[in-house]
Amino acid sequence: MAERIPRVPVREQDPKVRAHNFEEVCYGYNLEEAMTEASRCLHCKNPRCVTACPVSIKIPEFIAKVKEGDIAGAAAIIGEDSSLPAVCGRVCPQETQCEGSCVLGVKGESVAIGKLERFVADHTFEGETLSPSGVGCASESEVLRSEATNAASAAASESRAMRGMVDAGPRTEGLGTIPLGGAGGYKGTDNGHKVAIIGSGPAGLACASDLAKWGYDVTIFEALHKAGGVLEYGIPEFRLPKEAVLKREINEVKALGVKIETDVIIGRTVTIDSLMDDEGFEAVFVGTGAGLPKFMGIPGENLNGVFSANEFLTRNNLMKAFREDYLTPIHAGKKCCVVGGGNVAMDAARTALRLGADTSIIYRRTEVELPARKEEVHHAKEEGVDFQMLTNPVEIIGDENGWVKALKCIRMELGEPDESGRRSPVPIPGSEFEIPTETVIMALGTAPNPLIVNTTKGLEATRRGGLVADDEGRTTRPGIFAGGDAVTGAATVILAMGAGRKAARAIDEYLKTK
Repeated sequence: MAERIPRVPVREQDPKVRAHNFEEVCYGYNLEEAMTEASRCLHCKNPRCVTACPVSIKIPEFIAKVKEGDIAGAAAIIGEDSSLPAVCGRVCPQETQCEGSCVLGVKGESVAIGKLERFVADHTFEGETLSPSGVGCASESEVLRSEATNAASAAASESRAMRGMVDAGPRTEGLGTIPLGGAGGYKGTDNGHKVAIIGSGPAGLACASDLAKWGYDVTIFEALHKAGGVLEYGIPEFRLPKEAVLKREINEVKALGVKIETDVIIGRTVTIDSLMDDEGFEAVFVGTGAGLPKFMGIPGENLNGVFSANEFLTRNNLMKAFREDYLTPIHAGKKCCVVGGGNVAMDAARTALRLGADTSIIYRRTEVELPARKEEVHHAKEEGVDFQMLTNPVEIIGDENGWVKALKCIRMELGEPDESGRRSPVPIPGSEFEIPTETVIMALGTAPNPLIVNTTKGLEATRRGGLVADDEGRTTRPGIFAGGDAVTGAATVILAMGAGRKAARAIDEYLKTK
């Protein structure tokens, strides 16, 4: 029966409308749609979807609860393994992970696992659903304990300010007291151990959540003025609403007792050695991501109007350049070329389009080799983004005032596969041509920032800049752990979360046997 029910389509904004706003594209399921989609699950004896999930969410179990209409029960099951279900339900590449392993997908369409996860998380918040196991609003004692730990963290921040390392002022965000539909549980009984988390992206949040549940005193240090890492600065509002979704899930992590100090640059404001030697942190997890942009090294990259995707998206997402009530400057121009074919390239192109630019993706392979999610490519095309395949830039041409006026490219053809398994693009001699444009955005990937490894003795980095760490996150220096993009280079949100959870287990083992 299940295999004969077609996949329930998800409602979305009309492409012609959404191309001019930053509201979320996908509306998600309602209860009836979610229950119908959940009824398609075969509940396999050996669920491959769970194996394919980097954080091992018990997928058939939570889907069974959705089918029954027990959304609180579904939220409790997801919360055992994921601290960011509303985020992951929106931005994770399910088609290559859980949904890609779904048995129904062999001959038809897989179960919409990501959309169901998102529904459960959203419904839990919107309906203030409480778990039958007692997950709900924090008790008075929990609030008092949170206030005490919050005050202690503020004192540490003040101490750093008095030493002249940061401007005096509040550095710690308040603790939430909302239903824990995502983080799934309360802070465990204090065990007397302090752990520092460097970076508040998906790896850091996942690591902090697990450690807090086990009774650790956890503080996250974030370099920017808002928590969330790449979730905050890198992913546009139309894919991941910041106030309605990201902020509430971060609040759930805070409700576990996790403290977050913003505007603290580890390696400048304070060092890891100082955290461990002077502030009593017994272990440190580095989850600083990969925020160092890459460029092509072609002539003209220093012209006005050339951006890294990181800068362009940060201006728009974190600094709210798209809003009229913010003064953040941003330049999309009338014509914009985005170089690259990954999810970041799609985000940059769709953002430039919404800012009024006629936007093109410039990619040196064919659409088959595009690394971006199919859903994102589909949405970009629907909205009017142009795709120039088998095209590679060779020079950015400027005008007499130093501004971009054209992108000189060369046509490519595919040769033999490279080390990634994709066929290597080969230039076609004599095929150069120019694309008139006012803006060029380089979305060619990112690498980890070397600041921490350069300011922390005993840490080693790979040739590509990632911290050397084993599969459990142990680095080359005892007591310091790392995971996510800071180790692997740019990857996915869910892989970073998986790395954060592995490192949490390794930290727990390390401190228990220390």
